[in-house]
Amino acid sequence: MSERETEQQRVLGNAAVMAAGTLVSRMSGFVRSALLAAALGNQLHADLFTIANTIPNMLYILLAGGVVNAVLVPQLVRSMRNDSDGGEAYTSRIITLAGLFLGVVTVALVAAAPYVMDVFLDSKYDDPAMAEQRESIVAFARFCLPQVFFYGMFVLVGQILNARGRFGPMMWAPIANNVISVGVLVVYLFVFGPAKGAEVFGPFTPGQQALLGIGATAGIVVQFLVLVPYLRASGYRFRPRFDFRNTGLGHTFRLAVWTVLFVIVNQVAYTVVVRLAGGGSVEGGTGYTIYSSTFLIMMVPHAIVTVSLATAILPRLAARANADDDDGLSRSLAETLRTALAVVIPFALLLPVISVDLSHVIWGFGAAADTFELYAPSLALFGGGLVFFTVHYLVLRGFYALELNRTVFWIQCAVAATNIAVAIWLVSDADAEHTSPALVVAYSASYLVGSVVSYAVLRRRLGGLRTPTLVRFLVRLAIAVAVSTAAAAAAAYLLHRVQDDPSWGVAALWVLLVGTVDALVLIAMARVMRLREVTSVVDTLTSRVPLLRRP
Repeated sequence: MSERETEQQRVLGNAAVMAAGTLVSRMSGFVRSALLAAALGNQLHADLFTIANTIPNMLYILLAGGVVNAVLVPQLVRSMRNDSDGGEAYTSRIITLAGLFLGVVTVALVAAAPYVMDVFLDSKYDDPAMAEQRESIVAFARFCLPQVFFYGMFVLVGQILNARGRFGPMMWAPIANNVISVGVLVVYLFVFGPAKGAEVFGPFTPGQQALLGIGATAGIVVQFLVLVPYLRASGYRFRPRFDFRNTGLGHTFRLAVWTVLFVIVNQVAYTVVVRLAGGGSVEGGTGYTIYSSTFLIMMVPHAIVTVSLATAILPRLAARANADDDDGLSRSLAETLRTALAVVIPFALLLPVISVDLSHVIWGFGAAADTFELYAPSLALFGGGLVFFTVHYLVLRGFYALELNRTVFWIQCAVAATNIAVAIWLVSDADAEHTSPALVVAYSASYLVGSVVSYAVLRRRLGGLRTPTLVRFLVRLAIAVAVSTAAAAAAAYLLHRVQDDPSWGVAALWVLLVGTVDALVLIAMARVMRLREVTSVVDTLTSRVPLLRRP
């Protein structure tokens, strides 16, 4: 096996470890999403909690997330390679500084919770008739905003582990959060029962707010604490360091300026989306709960495959960039992009085929039992956005490795401007029921722009991204996926001829059968057409499942 093939197998192996953890995490996340719909429904009542519980993650990303994810990993790799102590002092300074910053910011956010929520809520919440609902969402914010600190420390410690070659813990830790969330929702259903009648548009009681809000934050706290023993096991010992001057942090923060601007632009766009979605639920249509829940499903292959590959490849890309090996960086990134698209494109085209049945399976319970079909249009439309986002996301890893953070900022300005403009345009012309689908189309349009621009700019910077190879791969993949999706659509059509309005159990069986047909036909076509990117993923996965290993 050549050195190039060995490297690709190593990346796939590391990615498989992370993907396994992410898969289990996402499965538990589906259970949480289903229980949330069963308890709260999918309209205004659910949006009050969902929006408040989303804001801490948005604020963490706005305040520190981009710096931690995009800037620190390459800098940690460099410090581990170049510093005499293997980067321990640099890492301790980063943890100390991040902890101080996040702690102060979190306290300030909790104190200013009503004003924070003003930024994210549609003006419809100012109506006196919405006073109780507004009080509920502010109460939830006070319970949930402490998550900002623990989100930040979780991602920081996780990225330190990644830089030290420990990729699994960060992907497995969210399972603990989901287990706690599931337990809280089970208790909620047992104590308070599912929302009924007018409750699906009403506020929460103080007891309901305390249970859901404290439970949500407890899950994030535990998610962070799970990583601490692994940090010690990696050989690193944290010691608070306050000697920040003349220690290399200046270069890190110069890079961080552009990443902070990138995140601000991105979060401004997402704030517009949250406000528009919230307005849709106030009017009794599809709102943020439906948008975010279908986004969760759309991101499954991204989280399992793309993020795992990107996390595994980023230290390698940083090393290539540090060695001025543009050709090696281009090759590694191009191979990773093809591998991700080999999974993402088939999934994206399958989504419209199974959207109604999948919505029934995940959300067809309790308070959402009669309205699960509201999820289907958004779920079906998210496929295109997934493909474009995947290309954009992976290409940006190349920019970050090269420390071209300013370029990333300007590209993201185009993405955010497109998202805002298209979202406002489409939502203004849509009725309340189609608010979420309109926002999905805006998301797809924005990342179409982002993927085209980012790919073109990086290709020019590196002198190529193996584009002819990518085009040939995409043509062959398109043929294989067209055949597999057609087979899946035919299977779905025949199954629905047998039972057009299936029960929950039958819908679950239909999803399983249609998905199996799609996967089997795709694998067969991939082997016939020698799509190595597809078969490598399949072989990597099957090699880790004892019953599927070849003798």
